[in-house]
Amino acid sequence: MVTFQQKILHLVKCFRRQWPLFSNSERTTVCGADCMLMALQLSMAEVNKQHHGDFTVSLSDVLETWKYLLHDKLGLYENMKEPENYGDVKKAYHAFLARSNMLDLIDIYQKCCSLGLLAEDESIYPVQLLEFISGVMNAQENNGSVLSTPTRINRQAQEHVKVAVLARKSVCSYLSLLVNSKDDLAVAHILNVPDRGLGREAFTNLKHASQERKMSIFLMATSFIRTIELGGRDSASSLYDPLRAHVKGLSNFVNFIDKLQEIVGEILNTRIAGGRILSTVKMHLIKGRSNGDPFCQAVEEAVQDLDLKIKNIIDSQQETSTASTTGVSPARPKLHSINHGTAYCGRDTVKVLLVLLDEEAVSPPTQNKADLLCDNENLNLCGITSVLTLFRSPARSSGSSPKPLRQRILKSMDEKVIKMKQSSIKSQFACTYKNDLSEMSGQHSCAIPTCKQPAPKQHLKAGKPTGLGTISESVHQTRSYTEMGKLSCQPRNKNSENEQMDLNNDKIICDKESEPSLQKNTKRLKTSSSSKKELDSKIGGKRKQTKTASKNKLIAGQAKLTRFFQL
Repeated sequence: MVTFQQKILHLVKCFRRQWPLFSNSERTTVCGADCMLMALQLSMAEVNKQHHGDFTVSLSDVLETWKYLLHDKLGLYENMKEPENYGDVKKAYHAFLARSNMLDLIDIYQKCCSLGLLAEDESIYPVQLLEFISGVMNAQENNGSVLSTPTRINRQAQEHVKVAVLARKSVCSYLSLLVNSKDDLAVAHILNVPDRGLGREAFTNLKHASQERKMSIFLMATSFIRTIELGGRDSASSLYDPLRAHVKGLSNFVNFIDKLQEIVGEILNTRIAGGRILSTVKMHLIKGRSNGDPFCQAVEEAVQDLDLKIKNIIDSQQETSTASTTGVSPARPKLHSINHGTAYCGRDTVKVLLVLLDEEAVSPPTQNKADLLCDNENLNLCGITSVLTLFRSPARSSGSSPKPLRQRILKSMDEKVIKMKQSSIKSQFACTYKNDLSEMSGQHSCAIPTCKQPAPKQHLKAGKPTGLGTISESVHQTRSYTEMGKLSCQPRNKNSENEQMDLNNDKIICDKESEPSLQKNTKRLKTSSSSKKELDSKIGGKRKQTKTASKNKLIAGQAKLTRFFQL
């Protein structure tokens, strides 16, 4: 197994040496077996969305199409049934890899074979490559551990392996994005690791914006943050951008990648630069977590292992360079490649990181495909969401589009006009006349209603009527009849309305004066005729006084308005 893995690594080194024959960029990354399977899953989900409307795919369909795709690309034709929409899936798969600036192992193998870059002793057969990518070769070596009976210890070990794989994938994703800014899978792995508040909604908005502008997801986020920070012609349009709600998280993410790029360009020593990058990523990943967290321990182990690999890569490169240049004076570097010691140094660091990522790409695939292709929205291991869940839009369209903007604006304006009409008043005392005028228009006769104040509460026992109560009622009735008769013969104008309000004021005052007398004389069962006359004279006298006082001091309707607010 180790020998075959070294053969594949040598295959990738041939690709690095002759990269212009394979792609247009030196920073093209290699897509390993696990990465190929995840890209296929996303491609199938995209095709299903186009044909059926749902961005989802079952695990059995993915594994079946995965098996057929490997046989088809390697030219190993067997009696296998072609999956549904296989042509569209294969096209979407290669388009995804091209957008992400990646090449899978099969494409590199076929290109090297066609160019004759492999020696006879380093040749690889298609069946061997098929067994390696599908995981059959690794499963045969670990056959004993696979068939062991599951116990509690094995379950804990499996959880530990899952966390270790997840931590290593997170660290390598940061390194891959540092080298290849078009790697969308790397962005999906680390966009919200650690937690930045960038969930499915933020990733969906980024994905849609990148598709509209035909850019990668990370370049779209960088462009958006630079536009806001620097301003410019497009800064006004960004005010209505849905990404505006995720400015803080996106700024944190972009600035951290900028920090890593500064380390690459500023530190001259490649060994120190690689160690500084790994330590910075480690401190960033374990931020906000306790020391006993399994994810923190897995990140530390992954960083130590990768740091040791970087050291070995640098040592091997130095040995190769010294062996090839023995007895030959070193060539002076060109002036444009030095660039004051930053671009030249940064290029060496990038090359070391590319070799490190190549070694990770040729590692054996994951045996449990269900863990790799997990699509449970509620099951997030260490707070990290699965890739398929991220690429799926959080809200599915109901099929009914909203009403046009013009129609919604007109409707809201009509509602505001109706509310203004209902709440508008003619003057500051219009509320005084409103109820009385409405009642006058509703009645057939020209009668004016009496005061609408509630009758005073009389705490009397049943069956014991009071004489004073009947006298006050008769006074009110006779008074209302006479006033109605007088006003019925007068024309309706503003003066009559004012007089009407004065009369109403007189009624209120009379009620206020009669209420204490009612409370004092409730215990009297009989009243004399002299007391009735005195009471009528007092009421008539106070009525004249209040009438003259209201004409001289009070505005018409002010007394009733004051009484209304007192209640």
